[in-house]
Amino acid sequence: MTITPNHAKERLKQGKTSLGFQIRRLYGPDIVRIAKACDYDHLFIDMEHGAMDLETASQMCVSALDAGITPLVRVPGHEHFHAARILDNGAMGVIIPHVSTVEEAKRAVSQCKFPPVGHRSFGGPLPQLGFEALPVAEIGTISNENTLLIIMLETPEGIANADAIAALDGVDMLHVGCNDLAAEMGLHGQFGHPDVVAAVGKAIAAAQKHGKFAGLGGVGDEELTKKYVDMGMRFLSAGADFGFMMAGAKARSKFLRGLGHN
Repeated sequence: MTITPNHAKERLKQGKTSLGFQIRRLYGPDIVRIAKACDYDHLFIDMEHGAMDLETASQMCVSALDAGITPLVRVPGHEHFHAARILDNGAMGVIIPHVSTVEEAKRAVSQCKFPPVGHRSFGGPLPQLGFEALPVAEIGTISNENTLLIIMLETPEGIANADAIAALDGVDMLHVGCNDLAAEMGLHGQFGHPDVVAAVGKAIAAAQKHGKFAGLGGVGDEELTKKYVDMGMRFLSAGADFGFMMAGAKARSKFLRGLGHN
């Protein structure tokens, strides 16, 4: 039986960090292998803010399965077809944005996990299982175990409901989107503000209480990132393709301009 391991989940289960390479603007199998070569553990394929279509995202997911890096997709909304279609076509996990209530989280579980945990529909052989025609019961059990359902908390209401959301069977992770959370709190860009730190701490505590993982996105400052990792964050969005390219290109041009022959 061919089962592609969820490398990100395995690292998290061992208490290690899983580093994510966000794909938002640069599409195709090359960027998948570049992320792997740069020592990242998972792809954060962004269909919420990126312009890629489902077919492109699916092709990158299947490429990632072969490259040995875990493909995770942030879907653009809460409609069932967003999560179901990408899970049927290569993703090993989905990131559900803007979840603020227990009811929204329950809906995500229903859409992303097969019975008896949820109500995901069986769509036939899966690329994550090598397209083998397995018994339906095996597909459901293996997929539920290997799929990461990541709930993004991006509002004060979501933080307030973190404990109840983390308690749900089928939710694997609480992922704090610091950028939107800080903005919703009226603290735009103040990721180290005591109130933001306290909110992140609540999410981490809720995840740990219920044996779930904790994730973080939107924080670029290295010292602050270390602080959040020390608090218990293990799933980290390290940055995005375009940002990495811009940073490297700017650093190189600055060096060359500084040689004195402009």
